[in-house]
Amino acid sequence: METSNVMKYQQEILDIIRSGGSGAEIRDRLDDYHEKDIAEILPQLTTKEWLDLSTWLEISRLADIIEYVDDDAERYLEALPDETAAQILSAMEADDAVDFLKNTDSDRKDSWLAHMNVDRRTTLIRLAAFEEDTIGSHMTTNFVKVGIGMTIPQAMKTLVSQAADHDNISTIYVESAEGTYAGAFSLKDLIVARKTDSLADIVVPAYPSVYADEKIDDCLQVLEDYSEESIPVLSRNNRILGVITANDVVEVVDAQMSEDYAKLGGLTAEEDLNEPVSQSVRKRLPWLILLLGLGLLVSSVVSMYEHVVAKLTIIMAFQSMILDMSGNVGTQSLAVTIRVLMDENVTKREKNKLIRKEMQTGLLDGLVLGAVAVAGVGIYIFASKGLPVRTALSVSVCIGISLAVAMLISSLVGTVVPMFFKKIGVDPAVASGPLITTITDLVGVVTYYSLAWIMLVKILGM
Repeated sequence: METSNVMKYQQEILDIIRSGGSGAEIRDRLDDYHEKDIAEILPQLTTKEWLDLSTWLEISRLADIIEYVDDDAERYLEALPDETAAQILSAMEADDAVDFLKNTDSDRKDSWLAHMNVDRRTTLIRLAAFEEDTIGSHMTTNFVKVGIGMTIPQAMKTLVSQAADHDNISTIYVESAEGTYAGAFSLKDLIVARKTDSLADIVVPAYPSVYADEKIDDCLQVLEDYSEESIPVLSRNNRILGVITANDVVEVVDAQMSEDYAKLGGLTAEEDLNEPVSQSVRKRLPWLILLLGLGLLVSSVVSMYEHVVAKLTIIMAFQSMILDMSGNVGTQSLAVTIRVLMDENVTKREKNKLIRKEMQTGLLDGLVLGAVAVAGVGIYIFASKGLPVRTALSVSVCIGISLAVAMLISSLVGTVVPMFFKKIGVDPAVASGPLITTITDLVGVVTYYSLAWIMLVKILGM
């Protein structure tokens, strides 16, 4: 949808709300607009206008609107009577309501829970008990289930009765006589089935499922691979607790990518535009302190080669080139490795194959760039510094070999470090770009100055 149309719709919504018409008239006119667009104009409303809107719209519509409010949702709920706010939270998708209640600092939260009916409150409390990194924390109870012993007409009647409370009806889930999960079937199959057909004939017993206490990381690939609109979430005794929808999967994947991106940037957690500076500082400091320590280590290693620099000051001019290239190739290998490790089924043989491939790639890239460096640096030293051809060639060859070796080792480091973290149960994304870059700086420094000492000082006596 074009931005101009969105702005147009939002202005139209504001005009309708402020038109002075009756509540019923305004409600009917707002039915033509999406809840997302209505949510976007809430910050522009006065408190009175929001209170009026909350009396004009149905609770279910208000719940859909609040689900689209990115920030300050609690501000709008706190402006309402606690009973109304509780009704809105009860009408929201269970996982969205749980996320809101977990994250809100409102002192009205207990009152909102107290005003809910017992069943809904129990459901939300049960969902909130799941750890944030498990499937159960992202499931919803918005689904329809039928019994395996029903006839087709009975299943259709049950679907119609449950559809009033649950609009996620494209897939219907089936329970056995003992109350355990027995499979699923699509709404289409139910519609085209004959009255005389058996429900068991259209049920898919092996329809994919996940367990509520499973880690998201462990079954994310399953959720992506099956590409179903929803997948049932089971307890360990195989009873249906809820479902995780395609939209939930998208949100989980997006959150996972954001978290990994933050870690790759050397952050302990994702940041956003509106969070306080003090909070951003706390997120960044742990990695920066670690990297400072590693940076001091790199500097101390450089100081060990002062005698080399004293004899050949010109080699200092090309240190940054070696470090930059080794850091770049290490980061490239890191990105490839983390992508491969996302597949939980990758075998040890495939990991070893990846290590060999990355090392070969790093070596070949290093040889090509090393050859270019030999020619380019040699010509530069001879032409601009006025040094003899032998000296220029010796230094450039040392730089070329150092570049190839550093890139080879950096490729190995960028591949092995995240694998090691994965092995010990740490998120491989923790092997962030800054960490790998600092380690490869150390590799580049040791490689470069060691070769310069051996080749130029010891062997050639320069």
